Amino acid sequence: MDETCEETGGARIKGFVQSFNRDRGYGFLVPYGAPDAVYVERADIECGARTLSEEQQVSFTVEFAAGRFVAKHVRP
Repeated sequence: MDETCEETGGARIKGFVQSFNRDRGYGFLVPYGAPDAVYVERADIECGARTLSEEQQVSFTVEFAAGRFVAKHVRP
């Protein structure tokens, strides 16, 4: 199914995929200009196959949950 990305509120951050485990459905994104990676789950990937590749450029929002920063509304 082909999904259309609609704009969501909030400031979007640009960065790249540091790693993503397709079997387990999670990985880490690195915001440009930031030293630390943020956690991402498959469920938070919007538009498309809901998987990511290393070094792929993405945009996303960041929230603080469960004691760490997590990526939300991730778009390849």
